Amino acid sequence: MKKFTLKQTLIPIVTITIICFLWFGPINLNYIVNIVASILIFIANYIEYKEKPFLALGFQREKFTLKNIFVLAPLVALILFVCYVFILVPGITKLTGAPIDYSNFDQLKGNLPGCLIALLLVWLSAGFGEEIIFRGYFMRQFVKFFGESKISIVLNIILLACFFGFMHSYQGITGQLVTGFVGALLALIFYLRKYDLWFIIAVHGFFDTLALICIYFGLA
Repeated sequence: MKKFTLKQTLIPIVTITIICFLWFGPINLNYIVNIVASILIFIANYIEYKEKPFLALGFQREKFTLKNIFVLAPLVALILFVCYVFILVPGITKLTGAPIDYSNFDQLKGNLPGCLIALLLVWLSAGFGEEIIFRGYFMRQFVKFFGESKISIVLNIILLACFFGFMHSYQGITGQLVTGFVGALLALIFYLRKYDLWFIIAVHGFFDTLALICIYFGLA
């Protein structure tokens, strides 16, 4: 069994505890909470890994290519979005009997300035923020402690998908389940891409961009 130093054990525990406090504590940081949490993760990883804090999250320089980021990632995002619209949403809505609550985005319908601002926030808070937190940090720390056996990876994906869905509770039970499934698919892609965080950030960002376009035109 692999042994860990006090630093390797304590830093993730403290970091995750602070992130949960930022999410569920009395301080409401709204849209910047994931950005603040990401900065905290960078600091924690620098303390833990020193020479390669970004690589430990999955920021692999050799995989940051035009083909990966601007061709393959948008294509995967499109496929994932089609799956979301035509399979996940109708299927889970039928199962729960409750539509997804998109009311938080009503003010963006037909609102171009609002959508452009939301697009920036989506890429920073969801694309970068959520992926750094859930895939880059939570998932990688899980692998560090519990290894990469098939059982470990399956549990890793399922547990974090449930948490990812829970974090979107403002969309109702259907939104939580759908988002959980999407989170599981993103985690699976991240694993199959050998922890390529640049790629999964791009997929998430383009996926949410497509969602914003649909919201703008009143299709959601």
